[in-house]
Amino acid sequence: MNTFTLLFLAALAASLLLEYWLLWRQARSVRSHRNAVPHPFEQRITLEQHQKAANYTLAQIQYARVSRLMDALLLLGWTLGGGLELLHRLWLTSGLPELWQGVGLLLSLLLISAVLQLPLELWHTFGIEARFGFNRTTPRRFLLDKLLGGLLLLVLGAPLAALVLWLMTRAGDAWWLWAWGAWILFTLFITWAWPTFIAPLFNRFTPLQDQALKKRLEALLQRCGFRSNGMFVMDGSRRSSHGNAYFTGLGRNKRIVFFDTLLQSLEPEEIEAVLAHELGHFRLHHVRNNLLLTGVLSLAALALLGWLLHQSWFFQGLGVSHATPATGLALFLLVLPVFGSFLSPLFNAFSRRHEFQADAFAAQQASGQALVDALVKLYRDNASTLTPDPLYSAFHHSHPPAAVRIAALSSRIESDEPGKTAP
Repeated sequence: MNTFTLLFLAALAASLLLEYWLLWRQARSVRSHRNAVPHPFEQRITLEQHQKAANYTLAQIQYARVSRLMDALLLLGWTLGGGLELLHRLWLTSGLPELWQGVGLLLSLLLISAVLQLPLELWHTFGIEARFGFNRTTPRRFLLDKLLGGLLLLVLGAPLAALVLWLMTRAGDAWWLWAWGAWILFTLFITWAWPTFIAPLFNRFTPLQDQALKKRLEALLQRCGFRSNGMFVMDGSRRSSHGNAYFTGLGRNKRIVFFDTLLQSLEPEEIEAVLAHELGHFRLHHVRNNLLLTGVLSLAALALLGWLLHQSWFFQGLGVSHATPATGLALFLLVLPVFGSFLSPLFNAFSRRHEFQADAFAAQQASGQALVDALVKLYRDNASTLTPDPLYSAFHHSHPPAAVRIAALSSRIESDEPGKTAP
């Protein structure tokens, strides 16, 4: 057992223990506030609705405990348990060229992992989500979604994997720079193609039919200087009763999308405020900044991988005796999340800053009070806990806690009233 094996096991144990401690804190916080609706939600959310959210959160915590443990066991099975080594040996017997053996190794690794995690997904979808009234998908649709996702992985993932592995063997020591360029182009392509070609494979998107609402939203788009290929309603209710809204795409191929469940629960002024928040991310360059950050991080990750491929202890320490580009890439993808999990609070803090800024933008371009009302309805309808543990939230939530977010918006609304100044 080399030093890196010990480091990997220590990091895995630390991340798992940290996660269980955070889940314990979250459960304690939710239970201790279960019997009273917190301020400022007393007049907006009933005790029954608040307790449903608490019970839903506790059920999610129980699922997370099992899921995190299964993830850790699966990771150990692939690495020190010899799973990846065995899979590599099986592909060696295929007689395929080395490049396609590597592609097969990566794709089969993803496929087998997905199959092994399927029981947990079934429990979550048809157990927890169904018990709390959120699941609307059928076993047939669930299966079709999985098959379609696998087909997309084959159609889109196989060429990308082949290109990266080819660069790793043919582009010299600077292969990771070329691979990074290929990854950036692939990411931009998927972002551009998603709204028009990929998302419609899973859901139906119909143009927004409510003319009064459409006119109101078009006026908002004009004020914000935003152009899109239209506003669409997605049949999210086919799978879940959760509501949401987003814009997606790149360049001129952008779409604004509303879940049908969201349109059913919000008033026109509230929908306008939610869209103004999403447009705030665009106007304040959050989308661009996130893409730049992702680009920098992916470049650093590929540079690290380029160095690790030349280190025998990296392979041996993770239970692999065949040091190939494919096994190195597979190990890197398996192990990186273990070490990256400790940086979650940093990335979440970055994301929360953007959310506060987008809220402020929405309060300027639409109605701040309408955004507050919309958020409260979404918290209620999605059974989101109003009393998360602060430390758990820092590690797991990219959005500010409900009470903190509402308080920030309410303070801005008060400071914008005539005769009042910000505290």
